Amino acid sequence: MITTSLSFEPTITPDEITKAREAILKEKEHVTSGYYTLPLTQTEIAEKALAFDASGYRDIVVCGIGGSSLGAKALDALLRHDLKTGRNLHFIENSDPMEMERIVGLLDLDKALFIIISKSGSTIETTSTFKYLLGRYGKTALDSSCSKHFLVITDENSPLDKAAASADLPRFYLAPNTGGRFSVLSAVGLVPLGLAGHDVNALLEGAKAMHDAFFGKSGDPHRMIAKAHHYAKNSKAQPINVLFGYASALEQLSKWYVQLWGESIGKLNANKERVGMTPIGITGSVDQHSFLQLIMEGPLDKTITFLKLKDFQSGAAVPDITLPFLEKTDYINGHTFQDLINSQCDATKEAVEHAGATVDLIEIDRADAWHAGYLIYYYELLTSLAGYFLGVNTYDQPGVELGKQILAKKFGQ
Repeated sequence: MITTSLSFEPTITPDEITKAREAILKEKEHVTSGYYTLPLTQTEIAEKALAFDASGYRDIVVCGIGGSSLGAKALDALLRHDLKTGRNLHFIENSDPMEMERIVGLLDLDKALFIIISKSGSTIETTSTFKYLLGRYGKTALDSSCSKHFLVITDENSPLDKAAASADLPRFYLAPNTGGRFSVLSAVGLVPLGLAGHDVNALLEGAKAMHDAFFGKSGDPHRMIAKAHHYAKNSKAQPINVLFGYASALEQLSKWYVQLWGESIGKLNANKERVGMTPIGITGSVDQHSFLQLIMEGPLDKTITFLKLKDFQSGAAVPDITLPFLEKTDYINGHTFQDLINSQCDATKEAVEHAGATVDLIEIDRADAWHAGYLIYYYELLTSLAGYFLGVNTYDQPGVELGKQILAKKFGQ
């Protein structure tokens, strides 16, 4: 399971908890965002992804940006240790030519499947990459032979959908009214993860368990609502939210969280006031030697969530070896590295609390698909609650459109 605990005393009233839960339930019922029901509606997509014959491919390459890649990349990083298909999942998610050529250079193109993902169907970074890859196959236009190496995920009837249909490329459609950063439990995440060999059914089952824990009659969302309320209420004094994940496999999840949190709640509210909280993702124990100093003795303007993995499914231990001049480190001999990193998490959390910071803890039993799905849906719900308390539209992103318009003008459009 996944358990949570708060180091601060919630100030939210029972009436405020009821109103917040009813507001989120209303968003779900009115399909304000389609993500709410993905754990209940995407089983068919998961089965279709698992039924797709990927046996001839060694590499699955996701070509998308932002919400079209971050979620799948986060889950692949968290679950890769258990992957047994021998297929590799890669991500081309930037216009950086060095990175794009590096990734493509690793591939045997005859054994590669490229998944082109764009909700609008005209994302400039993604369509440009698509054209580049067609060129690498010696193509100057789409034809039916492209279906061997290209698969498309987009909105139905988008420009990309129509282009793909003209060459009979395999196509999956996005769930209705689901923004990219909330789309990982749709075809955007399920298809590449399923083709790579991850257990996408268990992913949906875990997300459904979190869904039921919040919306079910026996659910108890009190702690999550209290956390979101505290964040919003104190967002002026504590405008920075730090996710401190104690496992290397959680690093990509932090990047997904940064987009989810930043793009969802950094907005103008109904009074045209700038509101929001800056998300920062760091990794333990690495960042005990970098960012922790700022937390401990810098401004108390941060809330810190410690994300702890209880079972690393590894028995790797420190041998009982004494090295000259390093005898003072012998106290760790015989202990597992799991003991070490989790004790570092506990000690750092205790130190941060002692320094006066606002802290909470999320503990995950294991890094498997079920727990990953539960955690993804937890953070999506938390984001919706924070948006509700801040009084913003959690699901739009008007602030990113101006840059796109300026870019088009620079290229003469």
